[in-house]
Amino acid sequence: MTIQRAGARYHGGDPDAGIDTRHAFSFGAHYDPDNIRFGALLACNEERLAPGAGFAEHPHSHTEIVTWVVEGELTHHDSAGHTTVVRAGDVQRLSSAGGVRHEERNDADVPLVFVQMWLAPLEPGGDPSYEIVRGIADSTPYALPRAAAMLHVRRLEAGERTAVPDAGLVYAHVVRGAVRLAGEELAAGDAARLTGTRDLALLATADAEVLLWEMRAD
Repeated sequence: MTIQRAGARYHGGDPDAGIDTRHAFSFGAHYDPDNIRFGALLACNEERLAPGAGFAEHPHSHTEIVTWVVEGELTHHDSAGHTTVVRAGDVQRLSSAGGVRHEERNDADVPLVFVQMWLAPLEPGGDPSYEIVRGIADSTPYALPRAAAMLHVRRLEAGERTAVPDAGLVYAHVVRGAVRLAGEELAAGDAARLTGTRDLALLATADAEVLLWEMRAD
């Protein structure tokens, strides 16, 4: 298990434009050859957008983009004709495939906080596709077959335990609260990268929300 603390994330974004970003992996000018990816996961960005702020239309290709809203509302629009508002508890997936353009904005009058995760597909190319699942339940993992990955959402009350998936690779990101994993204390913004997990459990030391990516080791 390797832990990345919230304070060790790469600081990016554009503060003057109301955008604050914390990157878990190499991104843009923040290049670390030892931190390119973990399994299929290429990015895990914590984004904070002030009211009215946003990312203008820009291109993506050969990437599975999964978004989890923590607070506020995210307005999404893409060149395939999808316009939606993503709220806390929703899972949004944009498969950019051979190429798509999208924009993301905070059109509300309150701050927006979301986590955006990029995963590498098993095969490049194809046609872009889009999906949003409203109010995903803890007991319903979200499958991402194009990347051979599965997202598990865990919302825990203080003192509650939950099993960590047995898998070749698991990436655990603490959205809020605090948990204990394999004897280590993890707080909001902390992440753990685990290899060959077996019979592990998360213990919430405060009310917590955690995102767990289950992935193949190959």
